[in-house]
Amino acid sequence: MVTLALLQHACGPEPKANLKRTLALAKRAAGQGANIICTQELFRSRYFCQSEDYAAFALAEPVPGPSTEAFQELARQHGVVVIASLFERRAQGLYHNTAVIIDADGAIAGLYRKMHIPDDPLFYEKFYFTPGDTGFRAWPTKFGKIGVLICWDQWYPEAARLTALAGAEIIFYPTAIGWHPREKRRKGALQHGAWETIQRGHAVANGCYVAVCNRVGRERPAGGDGLEFWGQSFVAGTSGEILAKAGAVKPEILLATVDLAAIDDLRTHWPFLRDRRIDAYGDLTQRYLD
Repeated sequence: MVTLALLQHACGPEPKANLKRTLALAKRAAGQGANIICTQELFRSRYFCQSEDYAAFALAEPVPGPSTEAFQELARQHGVVVIASLFERRAQGLYHNTAVIIDADGAIAGLYRKMHIPDDPLFYEKFYFTPGDTGFRAWPTKFGKIGVLICWDQWYPEAARLTALAGAEIIFYPTAIGWHPREKRRKGALQHGAWETIQRGHAVANGCYVAVCNRVGRERPAGGDGLEFWGQSFVAGTSGEILAKAGAVKPEILLATVDLAAIDDLRTHWPFLRDRRIDAYGDLTQRYLD
């Protein structure tokens, strides 16, 4: 039995204050019995990708770096696994949207660099992030073998499948997703429903747990209407059922205890991995079948 904690909160303009807030929430989660703690996407800042602004590159940091080291110390002190989402400065002119996986002894187990990079109104991530080169992986930790994907990755069943095939028992999705306020009344329910449904589907198709950590609050770093982040972080079980779900507005430490033994039972009775026709899937590597 493993207890997961998702840290859902709003972000302010000062990175140091955001880091301090997130560390405090992580300590509270550890005190409440969490074994694995996951931050929301890019928790150190407001969602700066709402515009293309060269000044925002100053928010990036190396890995390991100050935020990584702070979470390594927290992991050591409390014996917890941490997934920390960071704006990584890999080299001059080379930046990634990265999640660092820290084991319960404080050692860096690995990192994942976001593979699918969006470019949509107020989500101008291609300006900032180089597509990841880590591939889809899973890391053994003290509390189970975990995989990590980031936000836009969550719409791609191929990413979830390959992460599960690497052995992930739980797939974590640090996320920053919200509504364009002008669209909320007309499209809001459909957009949120699609987001939740596809990720619950990843849990079903792969017989694993899915844990999604989103932020809350309305942010206007570029002016205009900004984005209204819809929160509603959740944990889905191996049949896609909602085990725990946060609200849409308030900061929250969402806790859920999962039974890793249920994965073997589910996959035995629903052998999707056994019946895959890997001999027939070669065309998945094609952009489109004309």
